[in-house]
Amino acid sequence: MSDLQLALSAFPDFAKIIQTGKPYKKLDFSAANKALVNRDLSETGEFSSFVFDELLQKNAYTGIGGYGEDRIIYRHRKHFGGDSVNARSIHLGTDIWIDAGEAVFAPLAGKVHSFAFNDNYGDYGPTIVLAHELADIKFYTLYGHLSLSSLEGMIAGKSIEAGEHFAFIGNYPENGDWPPHLHFQIIADMGNYQGDFPGVSSIQDKLHYLSLCPDPNLILRIPENA
Repeated sequence: MSDLQLALSAFPDFAKIIQTGKPYKKLDFSAANKALVNRDLSETGEFSSFVFDELLQKNAYTGIGGYGEDRIIYRHRKHFGGDSVNARSIHLGTDIWIDAGEAVFAPLAGKVHSFAFNDNYGDYGPTIVLAHELADIKFYTLYGHLSLSSLEGMIAGKSIEAGEHFAFIGNYPENGDWPPHLHFQIIADMGNYQGDFPGVSSIQDKLHYLSLCPDPNLILRIPENA
């Protein structure tokens, strides 16, 4: 276990990032989910209906999952390489599937590292990265698929308190053209990235990126049987 993982594990109480109170239901977008076989989810409205009406039972649940998952849904989006040899399909964060307009809260105190509108089809859309320090270890959290309004008045270096509402879940197409959800990712080292960081890797690069991006459930702390 890395020093960052140990520090996150030892922290007593993170604020909840999403605070709707709905029970969680795990969603699987790998080839193991037979409901995805031969299903074309390239049209975002149909994809959204599939997630919220079918998988989340008329929006009765908050969807959760995806860390380290080899996802077949990226085959429909050229941003990830489609069916090319080095296509990206390994998800490096956790997705929280919830209504557009829902508030996003900071799990712990930090400062705005950077932000951007990543507006390629299938990209993050509006994105905010927060910088944190815990037990003298610096790290970052990334929030993707936000609303454009979340970027209004945002400045690098702005202090964000634990539990502070600082963003909203975006709707398609402005959120990268996805069903409404939050992509939440922990990053040990941002390198030179600003307002962006790979959220999906190729299978060849999987171990490298998963070592940089530990399991978001170290912060989310959603029970495995959710």
